[in-house]
Amino acid sequence: MYCRNCGSPMYDNAVVCVKCGCQRGMGANFCPNCGRRVTPGAAVCVSCGVALYAGNPGYGAPYGAPAMPGAKSKTAAGILGIFLGAFGAHNFYLGYTTKAVIQLVVTVATLGIGGVAMGIWGLIEGIMILTGSIAVDGRGMPLGQ
Repeated sequence: MYCRNCGSPMYDNAVVCVKCGCQRGMGANFCPNCGRRVTPGAAVCVSCGVALYAGNPGYGAPYGAPAMPGAKSKTAAGILGIFLGAFGAHNFYLGYTTKAVIQLVVTVATLGIGGVAMGIWGLIEGIMILTGSIAVDGRGMPLGQ
């Protein structure tokens, strides 16, 4: 992995670049895969072909990069989690069907009593989605706006 700001090699688990101090994944000057200079906002690296889309898993997002085509809406998922989280609506939307079915079954099977706990779970996940703590859908695709 290479720093997107200065192009220096970085350890995969590094939080910041030791050369320039830039946070991992920030910057748009260099490819995180091969370390070659890229055009800011480019969709792919012309040297190695790696996708440079916003939120590309493991690489972070360059400033002003386009969202991936077909990305699920972070806003929609967060609102679904806050208001319909007890029924797992946000998890169905994002493709986390196992969690969604658990939330739905617990809410329905307990005639709403377990829905309180599932609602709190949904509220917390909705907030996490909106703040970016949950940033990918069930297929690993980054969420759009």
